[in-house]
Amino acid sequence: MPTDSTRPAARSGAPAGTTKLFGAFRLALRAWGGALRTGAPEPLDLQARLSMVAADGAPVESPVVIRWSDQQIPFIEAESDRDLAVALGIVHAHLRLAQIEMMRRVATGRLSETIGAAAFPLDQGLRTIDFMSAGRQAARALSPEAEAWTRGFLDGLNHQIAAVRKQPHEFEVLGIEAAPWSFEELMAVTRLASTDFTWRVWMQLMKLRARSDWSDTWARLIGEELPEPSLAGGGIAAAGLEFFGRGGSNAYAVSGARTAGGKPILAGDPHLPLQLPNMWLIAGMKSPTLHAVGMMVPAVPVLGLGRNRHIAWGGTNLHAASSELVDLGPEPAGLTSRTERIRVRWGRDHEIAVRDSPVGPVISDASVLRMGQGRAVALHWIGHRASDEVSALLNVARARDWQGFLGALDGYAVPGLNLVYADADGHIGEAMAATLPRRPHARADDLISQPEALDHWRSLATTRGLPHRLDPEEGYVASANNAPPRSDIQISRFFSPDDRVNRLRELLGQAEGLTVGGIIPLQWDVLSPPALRLRDRLLPILVEAQGVDNAFANALRGWDGRYSEDSAGALAFELLVFHLVRRLHEGQVRDVYLASWDPWPLLHRDLDTIPRDRLVPVMAASAGAAGRPFRRLRIWGNAHRLRLGHALSRLPLVGGRYLVEERPIGGSNETLMKSRHGFSGGRHTVTFGSQARHIFDMADEDENHFVLLGGQDGWLGSSTFADQARLWREGRHLRVPLRPETVRAEFPHVTEIRPAGPGG
Repeated sequence: MPTDSTRPAARSGAPAGTTKLFGAFRLALRAWGGALRTGAPEPLDLQARLSMVAADGAPVESPVVIRWSDQQIPFIEAESDRDLAVALGIVHAHLRLAQIEMMRRVATGRLSETIGAAAFPLDQGLRTIDFMSAGRQAARALSPEAEAWTRGFLDGLNHQIAAVRKQPHEFEVLGIEAAPWSFEELMAVTRLASTDFTWRVWMQLMKLRARSDWSDTWARLIGEELPEPSLAGGGIAAAGLEFFGRGGSNAYAVSGARTAGGKPILAGDPHLPLQLPNMWLIAGMKSPTLHAVGMMVPAVPVLGLGRNRHIAWGGTNLHAASSELVDLGPEPAGLTSRTERIRVRWGRDHEIAVRDSPVGPVISDASVLRMGQGRAVALHWIGHRASDEVSALLNVARARDWQGFLGALDGYAVPGLNLVYADADGHIGEAMAATLPRRPHARADDLISQPEALDHWRSLATTRGLPHRLDPEEGYVASANNAPPRSDIQISRFFSPDDRVNRLRELLGQAEGLTVGGIIPLQWDVLSPPALRLRDRLLPILVEAQGVDNAFANALRGWDGRYSEDSAGALAFELLVFHLVRRLHEGQVRDVYLASWDPWPLLHRDLDTIPRDRLVPVMAASAGAAGRPFRRLRIWGNAHRLRLGHALSRLPLVGGRYLVEERPIGGSNETLMKSRHGFSGGRHTVTFGSQARHIFDMADEDENHFVLLGGQDGWLGSSTFADQARLWREGRHLRVPLRPETVRAEFPHVTEIRPAGPGG
């Protein structure tokens, strides 16, 4: 077994760069051929889709009734909790079979089996992180009730899969088939959905850390006058983690003193990759101990956000410091090694050596992380320890008050969340759902910690030991991935800028007589006061510059700070900043801007420190370069584009079959209507942002409103695959009532799940 710090070589010759490139080309060619062979997805109306639910011979004790809305949103009524879990499993497999199959293959590091050698580095990284082992640890912690619930969900999942007569279109294109799930695989997917935001930060910064000027770069990013950086990105691995984790969100609750109904309203919008199928599905449910509506991550058997008759909850990613990269030193001790075989489609299988240390997997062995050939580095993650999130979230869905809510969360660990709360008695609150080491506040010297940093992990803080508050004076709580109030321990080193949360506080602080309809403009708000402040600093320099196009200058001068689709000023501002950074900085320094989620403080510092006689000519050149695309594009929406489609929409020639729409979109990186983009000198596609919305009015059990950017159904060709995209675009929502009698009146389509007869 290798025990030195060098990376063990993969056996059987791991695919080299040329082989991976050829594998990617071969994947595209095979997928293109499969799409040509299978033709366009067959159109299916709602009745045809509902006929595909495996209603007979289900592993339930009594009949279960599922009522469906016209958008294929289910409301399940079951006579036992376990039967409810089974029905939820059936629903998830029915609606999202292809999507959850890909999630399973990611969680188990088996993408190469599906898409070939191009996925080998990612599979190697996934096997090293070892979500299967993390899932087994989570399974060990399950309460008997939570295990029975999860196994019931698994039974429903496998019942639907066993009944499949027609494979999803993606399976036909890729040449794969539906197969039953194991309990271990399901638990691995729950851990995949709990990935740590910090990992994505590390992946981006690792590219900078390999440079000779890393010490200066790190100091620049975390200078005393700046917060530590909020970063994102990092290539294919980071993109995969971003897709399955919770990258960001807005969430807020307003007290009854500010609402028309005299009771709190809770609302939010998760931010995730803008791709179909959506990473959420909407569901309602009623059993002896559960009566709730909300949103679920496919293949995860609990509500992620929602409401019952008494309380509502939503939240944002806490960006919690629940992981540590640990330097194992020049001669790491106690390493073990196992051999993993990775099957590669259209190529040879490969064996890799995966090393573990006493503190966690040796993550530096994964080539996808680009850590180089230096010292061995381990990943210490709270998700590799035993914790029972299933019980926690089931009990949140049952909670009746603030104390019940806090108590349910006290054993919760990953992913770290900042949750907002409201109840029918009129209370609102905010709490952290996380398990964190009691790490003191200190500036980090590097991304990678020394082993003594793990001393802080000997004592852990849970929800009741982390900051939480009830009924604040201001009459609202708001969260937007921002830094929470300072506490005795370090919650994280990486937060989003305060732009969104400050805008929420401004708007909620002005709210009077707020209604569900009054929340919708907040969700569509595209004003960026920080952008306006930066514009105001740039204008005097622009005035001194020579030869600036009048139309360009007037658009910038007249801009109101809103990133609306028809804004010429937003376009002028973004083009100017892009070219200004390019001309102020070259090479390695510019990379710092490109890596940062919030580069504007860096630009403000440049304006403070760079002499005026240099800034003015650079501004003139930048405005001249920005003027050309400005004249061509004219408004922000012509540059800032939403391309909403299935992953297969990227295929050449046939991709149009899988593209729902390509259109202008408003918003920006840190507007409330988030639509993230990088520095751009022209037309670009938005790939991440607001992709689901919810509003709960505690004055009425039935006033629960949702909309997905896309649709409920993941089945290509289904009438409900993307039927909500228009609603989302028009600022409309779908009501999902809680009262059974209202459900019966408004959800007209009925499926009865029937148990097997006496003979099986």
